[in-house]
Amino acid sequence: MDGAVDALAQRARAGTLARLGIMGGTFDPPHLGHLACAEEALEAFGLDAVLFVPTGRPAFKQDRPVTPGKVRLAMVAAAVAGNPAFAVSALEVERPGITYAVDTLRELREELPGVELVFIVGADAALTLPRWHESAELGRLAMFAAATRPGFELGEEALRVLRERRFDVRPFVVPGIDISSSELRQRVAEGRTIRYLVPEAVREIIEEEQLYRKEADHGRLA
Repeated sequence: MDGAVDALAQRARAGTLARLGIMGGTFDPPHLGHLACAEEALEAFGLDAVLFVPTGRPAFKQDRPVTPGKVRLAMVAAAVAGNPAFAVSALEVERPGITYAVDTLRELREELPGVELVFIVGADAALTLPRWHESAELGRLAMFAAATRPGFELGEEALRVLRERRFDVRPFVVPGIDISSSELRQRVAEGRTIRYLVPEAVREIIEEEQLYRKEADHGRLA
């Protein structure tokens, strides 16, 4: 585990409240919208750190090609470098089989007893939580921070239904940075710039690895 997460574990063992945000995703590639979302969650929920966990074999993307996990892991590490509150985990990339969030939460719960887990999701993903793998267990393992923005909000009725299903979902507003990984891949495939849309270190990895040059090879992923 990264030093920031190790420090959280030590605080929890000492009986001090520690709260860890978990930012999952394909991160293909990671961009400024991901970082802004994590930073807003850090502040909104008083998190001590945010752990970025790139997926291995995403359960919802089995029909789409994804950049190798080691490369995506390197991009995420480059993206969060310099922020002492951000850390990266290879947990899902190294785990064999299809990636499920519930398995990740179980492992983190075992590894970090006493640390409160806050799973960061988009508002649209929050609506689908009851359909996630072992959804009943998910609600027991973590609180869910749902990132909202204009056009992607959670109404009181949606929140009521989620809470009836035993999901502790708490919305927070993120800056209106309208960037998607699929759009960035498409821009690269078309030979267009992605400068200032991703951290410069991420852009350099994309160039060095010649990623996304042929959209047909990498798929149109969300």
